Amino acid sequence: MKAYLVGGAVRDTLLNLPVRERDWVVIGETPEAMIARGYTEVGKDFPVFLHPETKDEYALARIERKTARGYKGFAVHATPDVSMEEDLLRRDLTINAMALMDNGDIFDPYGGQEDLKNRIFRHISPAFCEDPVRVLRIARFCARYGHLGFRIAEETQQLMQKMVTQGEIDHLVPERVWAETAKALGEKTPAAYFQALRDCGALARIFPELDNLYGVPQPAQHHPEIDTGVHSLMVLEQAALLSDKTTVRFAALMHDLGKGLTPKAKWPSHHGHETLGLSALKTLCRRLRVPNNHQKLALQVMEFHTNCHRALELKPSTLCAKLCKLGAFKADNQLKDFLLACEADARGRTGFEEVAYPQAEYLLAAQKAAKAIDSAAITNKNLTGKAIGDALIQLRSQEISKVKQHFTQNL
Repeated sequence: MKAYLVGGAVRDTLLNLPVRERDWVVIGETPEAMIARGYTEVGKDFPVFLHPETKDEYALARIERKTARGYKGFAVHATPDVSMEEDLLRRDLTINAMALMDNGDIFDPYGGQEDLKNRIFRHISPAFCEDPVRVLRIARFCARYGHLGFRIAEETQQLMQKMVTQGEIDHLVPERVWAETAKALGEKTPAAYFQALRDCGALARIFPELDNLYGVPQPAQHHPEIDTGVHSLMVLEQAALLSDKTTVRFAALMHDLGKGLTPKAKWPSHHGHETLGLSALKTLCRRLRVPNNHQKLALQVMEFHTNCHRALELKPSTLCAKLCKLGAFKADNQLKDFLLACEADARGRTGFEEVAYPQAEYLLAAQKAAKAIDSAAITNKNLTGKAIGDALIQLRSQEISKVKQHFTQNL
């Protein structure tokens, strides 16, 4: 059996990066022969098999022909006469169209090594525009490799723009959009993903709520960068420095969607944007089928980030109420993640990238003190119903008041 390592494993090996997964192309075989060798067939749309020991994916060499709109609109031809060069031709980028041969040489018919050297994402053929997922993949590669200096080739950028204007991008299914987005959020520079989508016009089609933020001004004294869209990506950059959790990064990115809904007559003020954007965020999450854990934290950050920034100005009773709404006193609370997203917001402004964020320390101390309240102090008073909750809030507020006094004295 002739099997060759291809794609991302070859690319990352040449870049001296860890190989995340190994994919193989098999030449001159049939599905029956693969099964006879002990491989397990897993491909639904084309012949893909799992190695009986390593569980690596082995795909039969194939060619594809466009038959309909969308990323599933292809007819697949996988027979023993398909060559390696034909298989590599159907791939998206030159840097993903290389194979490692038996003798250790790199089979590189489309110039992938040269584009790796020059840090360029370049499509292989005009067939690139037949699959809208490729726009998302290039954007995701920008998030993964942007810190290495990679850029999109001009002709590839034009092709991506064409796919948007001709409506091919509109045939992406929600699950695939979120799958690529979630991967991009986990990369080193996730903001590059959204910037790449905006550069080709796809952001307005896929994330219109986010695209609407561009051109919306904010008060210069608080936001020297002015533009809300620019600010949102700056916040995402800071979130990526503070946390590797995609939930935190997503929440940070989405926190200001409400500013895109502020009436122009009120610009650059955005009073009430924290609640104004909640419906837009829910719509986005519903459309793209965003997981509940991502949506929950994003909604919390959107609604309460301004309260967090002003935490030291709030009365202890008010802060206690906000912490209750955040679920901060529950065992499965997300307060630390909430605070990381809020800190990213504070730092995601021109000139504020290194600003201290004492609010996080204060809220964590307040949470700890309030949670330490001995429930026996309430139950021993023979209280019932609402009176129990009121007494608990009063005691928690008193503890938070002590924390605030101590904290402000030591600032």
